[in-house]
Amino acid sequence: MAKFRVGRVGEQIKKEISALIQTELKDPRIGFITVTGVDVTGDLSQARIYLSILGNEEQKEATLLALGKAKGFLRTELGRRIRLRHTPEIEFRFDSSIEYGSRIEALLQEINRESRGV
Repeated sequence: MAKFRVGRVGEQIKKEISALIQTELKDPRIGFITVTGVDVTGDLSQARIYLSILGNEEQKEATLLALGKAKGFLRTELGRRIRLRHTPEIEFRFDSSIEYGSRIEALLQEINRESRGV
């Protein structure tokens, strides 16, 4: 039963954090961000938020730094929007799976072109 609740809370956190980043944060260091997933611990005390950030490594680091500075604001707003007894601690992490998938796709297309040309 608790697994279902953790999953529902994780999805709600993903939805709310995504909306907060898009509408409330005005920091120019924050670029184009996609929230790809949220892992919440079983006791709902911590939430790892996985982000896919468009840009080079310098822009990604600047975006992650800006989100780190806004962590308190985001947690406060999250607590107002989601009615929980304790708002989870937030931790942001890069999600490189989209980049990895596009790299694999490019390699497969290149192999396909080479096999047609031979």
